[in-house]
Amino acid sequence: MVALVITESIKDELDMFLQKNKKADLITAYLFFLEKKFQMRPVLYIREKTIYQSEADLLKKLEAQGKLWRETEIKIQTGPQGVNELTKKVYICPFTGKVFGDNTHPNPQDAIYDWVSRCPENTERSGGLKVKRFFVSEDPEIIKNYIIKRKDPITKIVFSSAATGKLFNSKQAVIEDFLKSQLKPTPLAEVPNQNKFQIEEEFLAFIQKQLEESKISAFVEALSQFEEFNPYLDQWLEEDKEEG
Repeated sequence: MVALVITESIKDELDMFLQKNKKADLITAYLFFLEKKFQMRPVLYIREKTIYQSEADLLKKLEAQGKLWRETEIKIQTGPQGVNELTKKVYICPFTGKVFGDNTHPNPQDAIYDWVSRCPENTERSGGLKVKRFFVSEDPEIIKNYIIKRKDPITKIVFSSAATGKLFNSKQAVIEDFLKSQLKPTPLAEVPNQNKFQIEEEFLAFIQKQLEESKISAFVEALSQFEEFNPYLDQWLEEDKEEG
């Protein structure tokens, strides 16, 4: 059995964890140790109901699959716009650039539906009817484009979130919104026993490998070198006997 080393800093964190969670069993303590040892920060991706090992791991996979953002083109027309410095959310016609602001129209969502259903430039059809497709954005950088007065209409490449469909001025803005609205931190100790969500395949394989009996035994052996953990080891041994 390969000796397992518990650093002083992790020992202190584990000690504090067990003091706060006196009824924690051996596996819970071991998973807490693994989370600290490997500096893991598991997250639940709410949209897919799947738990990933970390934000970075999830972002890497989604970007490789083209599931994080999409480039799209918006039109910004000339003339007065229904947007000002107090506007927080806009609804944009993709065919003309017509825009309605949340503070400049009493019912901006109804207004954009009505606009795209009558828009002459809207040639998209579904079942013979005009498609009521429009963009939504709460990104201040997107909104600024519609406040600036322009002599001529322009088109601009922006980014839509694959998760929400909202528009953002940059890829980084998409990522920041994604991290804020789509993820939920999940302690490693809560991951193996949950049954509401899937565990990403590589992450699941990692957990299963770490839960091998020899590795758990090595953890117990390492803990036994510190007197402060003796009460917990005795408790876990007693629980093991009762279960046996």
